[in-house]
Amino acid sequence: MRTLFLLLVLANVVFFAWARYVSPPEAGADPMPLARQIEPEKLKVITPGEPMVPAPAAARPAPSAAVAKCMEWGSFTITDAPRAEKTLEPLALGARLAQRRTEETAGWWVFIPAQPKVPNQRQAALRKAAELRNLGVEDYFIVQEEGQYRWALSLGVFRTEDAARARLAVLRTQGVRSAVVGARETVVPKVWLQVKGVDPALEAKLKELAVQIESTELRTCP
Repeated sequence: MRTLFLLLVLANVVFFAWARYVSPPEAGADPMPLARQIEPEKLKVITPGEPMVPAPAAARPAPSAAVAKCMEWGSFTITDAPRAEKTLEPLALGARLAQRRTEETAGWWVFIPAQPKVPNQRQAALRKAAELRNLGVEDYFIVQEEGQYRWALSLGVFRTEDAARARLAVLRTQGVRSAVVGARETVVPKVWLQVKGVDPALEAKLKELAVQIESTELRTCP
């Protein structure tokens, strides 16, 4: 019996020695897992019941920011919009260019008053219109509705007095001397030119072109 016990002990010792020092590693098992890790000092073993701590925000990939956006330029009167669109032709926008129609309340306008002392105010207005064309001014219309401004020549309506005075300053450089700025509450149809898919490079070009027309603004689409 003693001999059998000693044989069993010896067999266990031999098996342990073989498994520890002689037996080849199992397929797929890494005998040195920590040594092969990237930045092993940051590895943390989670014990059962311990909550997991999320990775720091800096370690997470940042969401990609949207580069392209929609911008609009305006606002323009119905007659001014085609001229503004022509300004954008070098950019070859194609289907990316669209119009947004609005109605705005204009509180100021630039105009040439009617001449009440002349016998035929309509003819006087037509002569004044011819003078404007000779000076290169095309953006005007003759007011024909009944009231105190009948036969005056409107040279633009604006939301603010500053915008109206900026228009008057441009007219002065063209030789228009009889135009004035006045308050006039009226609803005017307007056009905004919208450009879709605007990246930073295109936005810079739009800003360069927008400064060519006074009293307009370039902004993000509403």
